[in-house]
Amino acid sequence: MATERNIIAGMKVWVEDSELAWVDGEVINVGNGHAAILTSKGSKLSIPFSKIHPRDVDTQPGGVDDMTKLSYLNEPSVLYNLASRYELNDIYTYTGNILIAVNPFTKLPHLYDVHMMEQYREAPFGQLNPHVFAVADASYRAMINEQLSQSILVSGESGAGKTETTKLIMQYLAYMGGRSVTDNRSVEQQVLESNPVLEAFGNAKTVRNDNSSRFGKFVEIQFDKNGKISGAAIRTYLLERSRVVQISDPERNYHCFYQLCASPEDVDIYKLGDPRVFHYLNQSNTYELDGVSNAEEYSKTRRAMDVVGINLEEQEAIFRILAAILHLGNIEFSPGREHDSSTLKDQTSAFHLQNAAELFMCDAKQLQDTLCTRIIMTREGNITKSLDPSSATINRDALAKTVYSRLFDWLVDKINKSVGQDSDSRTLIGVLDIYGFESFKNNSFEQFCINLANEKLQQHFNQHVFKMEQEEYSKEEINWSYIEFIDNQDVLDLIERKPVGIISLLDEACMFPRSTHETFATKLFQSFKNHSRFKKPKLSLTDFTISHYAGEVTYQANLFLEKNRDYSIVEHHSLLSSSKCPFVAGLFPPSLEDTSKSSYKFSSVATRFKQQLQALMETLSLTEPHYIRCVKPNSGNRPGNFENLSVLHQLRCGGVLEAVRISCAGYPTRRTYDEFLDRFGLLAPKFVGTQNNEKAATEELLQRLNLSNYQLGKTKVFLRAGQMAEMDARRAEALNNAAKVIQRQFRTFIARKEFNRKRRAALKIQCYWRGWLARKLYKVMRREAASVIIQKYIRRWLSQKVYIHLRFAVNTIQAGIRAYFVRREYQLKRQTLAALKIQKNWRMWKARSYFLHLRVATISFQCAWRCRLARKELHRLKLAERETGALREAKNKLEKRCEELTWRLQLEKRLRADAEESKSLEIRKLQNALEEMQLESDAAKALALKEKEANLVLRNKLEVATNQSSALEESYVKIQDLTRENQSLKISVESLEKKVADTHRELVISQNETDERLRKVKEVESNIAQLQETVHRLEEKLSNLESENQVLRQQALVVSPTNGLTNHATPMILQKTPEAQQVSQGSQHSMFENQRALVKCVIQDVGFSNDKPVAACIIYKCLLQWHAFEAEITPVFDHIIQTIGLIIEEKDDNDALSYWLSNTSTLIFLLQRNLKPSGVSTTPQRRYPGSVTLIGRMTQGFKSPSNHGSSGTGGTFGAHEGIQQVEAKYPAILFKQQVTTYLEKIYGILRENVKKDIGPLLSLCIQAPRMSRASMSKGSRSPNMIGATQQVLSSHWHSIIKILNSLLSKLRANHVPPLLVCKLFTQVFSFINVQLFNSLLLRRECCSFSNGEYIKSGLAELEQWICEASEQYAGTSWDELRYIRQAVGFLVIHQKAKKTLDEIMQDICPVLTVQQLYRISTMYWDDKYGTQSVSREVFASMKMMMTRSSQNASANTFLLDDDTSIPFSVDELTKGMSDVDLSDVETPPLLRDISAFHFLQENT
Repeated sequence: MATERNIIAGMKVWVEDSELAWVDGEVINVGNGHAAILTSKGSKLSIPFSKIHPRDVDTQPGGVDDMTKLSYLNEPSVLYNLASRYELNDIYTYTGNILIAVNPFTKLPHLYDVHMMEQYREAPFGQLNPHVFAVADASYRAMINEQLSQSILVSGESGAGKTETTKLIMQYLAYMGGRSVTDNRSVEQQVLESNPVLEAFGNAKTVRNDNSSRFGKFVEIQFDKNGKISGAAIRTYLLERSRVVQISDPERNYHCFYQLCASPEDVDIYKLGDPRVFHYLNQSNTYELDGVSNAEEYSKTRRAMDVVGINLEEQEAIFRILAAILHLGNIEFSPGREHDSSTLKDQTSAFHLQNAAELFMCDAKQLQDTLCTRIIMTREGNITKSLDPSSATINRDALAKTVYSRLFDWLVDKINKSVGQDSDSRTLIGVLDIYGFESFKNNSFEQFCINLANEKLQQHFNQHVFKMEQEEYSKEEINWSYIEFIDNQDVLDLIERKPVGIISLLDEACMFPRSTHETFATKLFQSFKNHSRFKKPKLSLTDFTISHYAGEVTYQANLFLEKNRDYSIVEHHSLLSSSKCPFVAGLFPPSLEDTSKSSYKFSSVATRFKQQLQALMETLSLTEPHYIRCVKPNSGNRPGNFENLSVLHQLRCGGVLEAVRISCAGYPTRRTYDEFLDRFGLLAPKFVGTQNNEKAATEELLQRLNLSNYQLGKTKVFLRAGQMAEMDARRAEALNNAAKVIQRQFRTFIARKEFNRKRRAALKIQCYWRGWLARKLYKVMRREAASVIIQKYIRRWLSQKVYIHLRFAVNTIQAGIRAYFVRREYQLKRQTLAALKIQKNWRMWKARSYFLHLRVATISFQCAWRCRLARKELHRLKLAERETGALREAKNKLEKRCEELTWRLQLEKRLRADAEESKSLEIRKLQNALEEMQLESDAAKALALKEKEANLVLRNKLEVATNQSSALEESYVKIQDLTRENQSLKISVESLEKKVADTHRELVISQNETDERLRKVKEVESNIAQLQETVHRLEEKLSNLESENQVLRQQALVVSPTNGLTNHATPMILQKTPEAQQVSQGSQHSMFENQRALVKCVIQDVGFSNDKPVAACIIYKCLLQWHAFEAEITPVFDHIIQTIGLIIEEKDDNDALSYWLSNTSTLIFLLQRNLKPSGVSTTPQRRYPGSVTLIGRMTQGFKSPSNHGSSGTGGTFGAHEGIQQVEAKYPAILFKQQVTTYLEKIYGILRENVKKDIGPLLSLCIQAPRMSRASMSKGSRSPNMIGATQQVLSSHWHSIIKILNSLLSKLRANHVPPLLVCKLFTQVFSFINVQLFNSLLLRRECCSFSNGEYIKSGLAELEQWICEASEQYAGTSWDELRYIRQAVGFLVIHQKAKKTLDEIMQDICPVLTVQQLYRISTMYWDDKYGTQSVSREVFASMKMMMTRSSQNASANTFLLDDDTSIPFSVDELTKGMSDVDLSDVETPPLLRDISAFHFLQENT
């Protein structure tokens, strides 16, 4: 409330308004106790100071999440804070530890999914945005930590969402409390699914709500010592029994009646029909609810009954009773023959009476007598008194209400028995769902009881709020002893006090049969005429008004007496207890009460309700309470509509404004010292700027402002009501003065700027004028200078012309003289050159003639020598031709032998008994033949090579002769004496030349023949290759024959000399021989010892050998050596799996996990590569060692198996050799699956460990700017703090990078495959993205500009780490951060209001959904520059898009889910790993001295 002291012109205020409750305005002027105000609606008002409330202009556009943070804690501030948050779909708001929930009237599934529950799990209260899960988590954590029972009180008017809020609380407690299962149904599931049953029998349509609870419900959820739900109980209060027989339009009776009438299968059974024909239902014209099918709801109710344990017989009895109640309502009475007697009105009444009797399974005549008569018991005997029609009708309605009440109590008791209660439970959480304060046009007995309950709860609420205020004051160590507590005990005394309370007077009036509502009202007026809370309306004789905490309520006393009387009629009890239906009889057990005086036993409904309230309050007093106030934003149940008057009324009825008044009675305004100094430090800037102690600075500031009655706590300053407004007025005045100074300086600046502008203009004009004069003078001077220059150049040209003429004449004379001397010298040189040329040609001719003679002689000599060599070579070629014929004969012989082999193989099929011997003989023969063919082919190739070598020799000799020609030229003088001899030999040389030509032709022919022979040899090689393929196919056929005749082959292996080959091919057959079995039995103990030694070695950290894990390699080698993969039963697999499991359970550090991740991945790689399932036929791909020809490679395939090394092992250890797969049996396949499971388990544990280490740091990163804002503000006054604060801010990101570096170094040190490292870091960065993004969207204080800059800097450091880690290990980790990167990018961009929705969704945030963008836009606030979020047009477009996609439940969520799957498969892992060479793996020292493991060293 404002005063003249704190109201100044220009101040923003709130004033009352008839339409909007409160409207904002601005003070124009102040005077005479009034203020002239211009409202936002455009009207000018003159308002007294007492009706004006100051408005905080510095509040955030989206409101505050806790209304205790409001600068002015008053009605309009609270109302408009809720309205602004509701507009942004923030339906939850705190008031201290009280949660206010505004019903959105639309589904918001993203607010209540499992992921949201996980976010609020163990989160400190108030850290995240307000939510019903936060209250539930706070109660659960308080119960676990303090071992004290808790209670959550949910209140609000009909339609405010109390029931849904209760369901959400139950859902969260079920999520936190685990699963204590009984009878295959969890306790929480039964409690949750009991709601449809209780809603069907206890809810009805009212004026304000289609599904209003007409009873109070207190659910006790019991927990065991481990915090798990172990039991539950439901307590109900004040079921509105009168609704069964009396309703008003447009309300309805309880839902179960309409559901039963809509059931197609039960209508005929119970003789029901349209609800319009039943009196208890047709008093209102409303039979259907919008969007609700009674038939479907009936089916849901039936299913819910099955869940809570109500069997089919009990269900049939329940609905039979409901049908009987409907038939009872249609029984009408008319006056009988005797005075004051009654009888059935017509046949219709008789029909319904008969149906009711049949459904109750009692006698129809006895039922009629019970309704129409009354038995009075006296000393002389029983007297039967007839009832008139009105009394009979009242008697009928009493029976209907009694039966329905008993039925409802039985349902509640049945649900409690079905759920079960834990007698050993010491703690519980109670959830109270009770009707809110009601004030209608006509208020009767029900509203009186409901408002009494709310008065009781309000007193408890006030005490709790006052207690919280005391705790706050005690925590801050301030003096609060003189604070006055606001209480409503006088209202409770007015209603409950004995013997003159309203309830006592009502019970007294009900005891007298002749009392009426007039006498009761008169008694009230006489008893409370001087009570301040009781009033008598002027225009009514029976109405009375009570001033409740929420306002005055006028009650109509007309039906108080009838509704308070709860007669227990003996005739009704006797009739139904004798029913043939056990269920009906069970509702009315025999009573031991004395019935000697009257058959009517009076029971006061109000007194019983007061006792229930007292028991409830005692239960609540033993628990720690938590409050949730539900608010209905509008009466039309429309989403997005906020009616101020209605909400304000509910805030008053819900006690929220009462809590505000309690706060205002003490110190409603409380601010931390840094916030206070930031806001009001400008009032004393010199002093505040020099103080490092904030408390001392605050105290000095308050003293300078002459304020009193304030309190200084440890961390906060507490101000009385009105002091904040006074300080804001002074702050506004200081700001106004500062604005005036700024304006004065600004105007001076503008005037000086204008003067300087004119001065510069004048100087510029003068400058231009002087320039024009200077240019004119310069032009004259330039012309004079140009004239002088022209004259100079003309004179120079004339002189130059004369000089050129004279020089030309002189040059002509000189040229003629010089030409004469030059021609004479040229003639002389020409003659000399001609003579030299003649001499040169003569000498050249003589030399050439000599050289030609010498060359002819040399060629003749060479031709003779070559002829001799050619004849020798021709002789050799003829010999080679004879040898080629022998090669053809060998080829024919080989073909014949191949045909013979084919014939013999066909004969093998017919002669199975002696197949082995003939086969071995043929193979030997074929082997020898092939060896001979190879030798012959090698010889033919050698001949061809020799021929080529001879040709090379001839060419070399020719080159030598050519080289010698140069030497011959040098010895020209020495050979002159041989010229005559060469001349004589000329004739013989010519003849030799002819012979050489002939020899050359023969040589060419021989060369062609040689090429032809080589071509034929190549054809022979191709034929041999085809023969090799044929032999290979024959070998496959032979193996098929061996598999068909396994028994015969076993016998042949014993006697055949070639068993070495079979031994290499089929090792398993040897194991089945008697000798092998004897050896196996003898070495069984040693095998067990070997397995123990292997397990002992595996337990130790044997490290790595050549970057390969030793443990995995020796395990695979041992299993392969022991033939464990091919065994049907072997214990070695179980020993290894158990060992790995024990090691993983004992060692959970990242180093050990990385070591075993490397081992298991390598072992999986070896198993996947070298094992094949049993029964799968595969063709082995043989890789033969290098050979010279195809014949050599083919013959090597038939060599003895002993040449390949030891059987079964040597072929698989070397990576350079071919992959020989082992046929694995079922234990081996199971072992592979178990190792795969452990690989995934180790990967998951390692990933969760990293998440566990990074998670707290991410929370610090997202909250660091907010947490350091206070210290930063201190740093503004203490410069030494700035560096420390910045260091703390960056330390969180450095810690994360340190963890990532440590993890990467451990993984690389243990040689984990890069594929797994890449997958691991990809999921870790996805977790970082999810945590940062979800935290940003859940905390409004973190969704700020400065926080965006801080996170952006941290992401830059992560990007640098990813680049340093390389793509091999980091992979696509940077892409996993795309959500938080784009969200942060949106936070830090400037001029958001100018951005369109298309620009935001396509350019800035293409990955984010509309829901996420809307959430960020609504929560954004600029704490650095004070800019606004996106424009209203963009908000409207977002809302439209969200409305279109609201049908899709997945599209409504704005949070991200963390990926906890295994991101790789075995095939992907196998393809991504490099080959493992087992030959260079060193044997561990523990196994080197054991002889059974020497095979590991032999293969190394």
